[in-house]
Amino acid sequence: MADMTDTTSNSLTGLINRRTFLIAGAAAMPLVGSGARFAHAATTYDDAVLRECIAAPYRPAEQVHRDPWRHPYQSLLFWGLKPGMTVIDLQPAGGYWTYILAPYLARTGGRYIAGLPDTGPDAGKQARDSFVRTFADSARFGHIEMAPFSPGKAPLGAPDTADMVISGREIHNWIRHGYTAEAMHAVAAVLKANGIFAVEDHRADPHAQKPDASDGYVAVATIVQAAAKAGLMLEASSEINANPKDTKDYPFGVWSLPPTRKSDAATAPQRTAYDAIGESDRMTLKFRKP
Repeated sequence: MADMTDTTSNSLTGLINRRTFLIAGAAAMPLVGSGARFAHAATTYDDAVLRECIAAPYRPAEQVHRDPWRHPYQSLLFWGLKPGMTVIDLQPAGGYWTYILAPYLARTGGRYIAGLPDTGPDAGKQARDSFVRTFADSARFGHIEMAPFSPGKAPLGAPDTADMVISGREIHNWIRHGYTAEAMHAVAAVLKANGIFAVEDHRADPHAQKPDASDGYVAVATIVQAAAKAGLMLEASSEINANPKDTKDYPFGVWSLPPTRKSDAATAPQRTAYDAIGESDRMTLKFRKP
């Protein structure tokens, strides 16, 4: 069993003024302040250990199959992952990022912390117990720590202790359940000065976002504004995980597409069409705590 322990615990003008990242179709980005420059992420930095962890044979086949849509190597380098970091992975669910980050951070002297629901509610306890069982091999995954992710109720950890916090396709759930502000403040509190908040989520743009994001799609502006209110400044955006085939108008929202493929009433041709689209069009954002 792995040694898994709990950690104790305006204006948008000029949000960013650095780097050279340019979003294709930038007309969908009126929220960004003057001086902001966006582009497809590019880096000359090569991380051999990260490549090895992504190529590891123990990663489940269904997760490897998703790599062309989530681009783990490019996304993590874009966000600024470095050896030896302390990284909190919020709501890791099936562990897509855990399978990569936990071994990587174990090998490079860092810390991987899973931000999991408290064990109070049955669903939260079940998710936590399942996570512990899945990543119980300490020789492979290292010393995995856990922090309570209960926005508004408990901190993610001691203030100013994390180099990076990752939210992979979860902010639409924060919006649906009404705790976006609390979650953003929890992220800001646990990050070190100059720490990074890495975001991947289903992008509503250029369509209008539903008020409660009930179809799973979120406007870029919604996340940028919520982060800014917590003191997290947008530094860069990338089109790494864009999918122009995603029309964002399905009977079951984003969950009509792979990997969920929710389409009980869909005809066979509709199902084939949804599968041909692939996974959703996603924003990939990098925020910085000043």
